[in-house]
Amino acid sequence: MCRAGRFALVAVAMAGLFGCGRDVERSRPRVALVLKTLNSPFFIDLQKGAEAAAQRLDVALVVQAAEREMDVEKQMQIIENLVQTGVDVLCVVPSGSREIVPAIAKAQRGGIPVVIVDERLDEATAREAGVRPATFVGSDNVDGGRLAGRHLAEVTGGRANVAVLEGIPGHESGDARLRGFREAIAVAPGIRVVASQTANWERDQGFTVFQNLLQAHPEIDAVFACNDVMALGAVEAIAASGKTGRVRVVGFDAVDDARRAIAAGTMDASVAQYPSEMGRLAVESAVRLIRGETVPAEQPTRVGLVTRENVGALR
Repeated sequence: MCRAGRFALVAVAMAGLFGCGRDVERSRPRVALVLKTLNSPFFIDLQKGAEAAAQRLDVALVVQAAEREMDVEKQMQIIENLVQTGVDVLCVVPSGSREIVPAIAKAQRGGIPVVIVDERLDEATAREAGVRPATFVGSDNVDGGRLAGRHLAEVTGGRANVAVLEGIPGHESGDARLRGFREAIAVAPGIRVVASQTANWERDQGFTVFQNLLQAHPEIDAVFACNDVMALGAVEAIAASGKTGRVRVVGFDAVDDARRAIAAGTMDASVAQYPSEMGRLAVESAVRLIRGETVPAEQPTRVGLVTRENVGALR
């Protein structure tokens, strides 16, 4: 056989080999995980849990997110693109409990089961749009808020001037944490919320907003932040104001930076969620749906309070 003929046979063989590889890849279940952002330790841990489950279950996992948590429009575009390109199951951490519902409706109309993770859809909006997710995976944010409030009431003896750093208005998780916190401190009349303002889940805004609150209300001696990113911004504002050790900081999520701050004494406590567990359960639920199995409508994950006493033990 001539040299050119041998090259032609090799090329055909290689094309067949790679084509077979693509067929094998297409034969694997394809699950999409759409996060709020990849710039947060919480969502990085959620992604790791999902990836570990996907590898164990032989699932092709696609992970996408907007750059910023508050970019609902970008998240909607991501979901619509995934619906068009085709996935077997869509797992979504909604950036907006109401705003994201139309995009979820498109997935549902396309026959794609949807797993909602961490942030619930607004019930009324979803009902009006006829949206019924296959399952919700996430922690009880109201109960987490209660843990934070009870802790603050206990360590302050029921007397404190509190500032609250809220999440993005309309985000169910932040609203729920705030409800639980206010419910818990309502039984302690000596705890007064002197200011409550959003910092949009972001550290730099946590710093700026809380610095301004300290200037406007110098009597503030405690802060509850609806996530650790904002809480860490508040820690920096407290240091810049020369008040380290005089303002208690309670956060939410118990991310690694917050745990280090708790160990160092610059944060008082944080409510622990388990995002890697959420990611694992989301992918496991997706696989069960692909197999035609039923999944529970609600799949709660744990919450717990991390303080200096247990910061090295509670994981």
